[in-house]
Amino acid sequence: MKFADIRARAAKRKGAEALKKLLPKTSSTKQLIDMGNDRYLAAMAKVINQAGFSWKVVEKKWPEFEEAFFAFEPAKLGLLSPEQWEAYCSDKRVVRNWQKIKAVRENVFFVQEVSKEHGSFGEFVADWPVTNQIGLMEYLKKYGCRLGGNSGMYFLRRVGKDCFVLSKDVVLTLKRSGLDIADRPSTKRDLRQIQNQFNSWHEETKLPFGHLSRIAACSIGENYL
Repeated sequence: MKFADIRARAAKRKGAEALKKLLPKTSSTKQLIDMGNDRYLAAMAKVINQAGFSWKVVEKKWPEFEEAFFAFEPAKLGLLSPEQWEAYCSDKRVVRNWQKIKAVRENVFFVQEVSKEHGSFGEFVADWPVTNQIGLMEYLKKYGCRLGGNSGMYFLRRVGKDCFVLSKDVVLTLKRSGLDIADRPSTKRDLRQIQNQFNSWHEETKLPFGHLSRIAACSIGENYL
C-alpha cells in the first residue's frame, strides 16, 4: 500500500489542517546534542514511572520528582548510597515503587557510561540512524533499565528523536498494508519488517518517521475528528 493512500484516509478522517497540528515535533541534530544528560535521564524516569500507572498523576507530581532526584543530575545521583536510594521508597514526592526507583538508579550509570564513550548521551542519540530505530530500541532494552518496548519508543519521542511509535492503530495500519506481524510485535522478525516498511514510506514521502507514525495512527481505528 502506498503511503499516499494512508495519508489521504487520515486527512479525510481528521481534516487536513487538524492532522497537521497532530504531527509530533522532532529535534534537530544540534538540539539532540545540546540537550543535557539530566534531561535524557529525566525523560527515562518519566516514561518508566508512567508505565502501568496514571500518566496524569506522574505529570502533576513531576516538579516534586525533579526536586527529589536533584533535577536528575547524573553526577549528583551517582554519589547516593544504597541507603539513600532505598529511602525513596518512603518519599512522598515520588512514586514509591522500588522497581521504578531502582530503574532510575541503574539508568544513572547507563547514561554516564554511554556519555564516556560518545561524549554525551545526546551525541549518542543524535548519531544513531533513524533508518535503524529497531537497533536503537534493542540497545536501550539491553543496556538501559526498563527501557524496552513502548517505554523505549516513548522515551525517544519525548526527547525529540525522530521515531515511530507502535501504537495499536499504527500496528493495525501496518497489518492492513500487508505485513504479517503480531498484534503486539516484539520479535526481531516482526520489528525488521516494520523498520523496512517505515523506511520504504520514508523514501516514498520524505516525511519524518514520527509524522509517518502519527498519520498511520490517524488513518484507522476510532480516533475520528
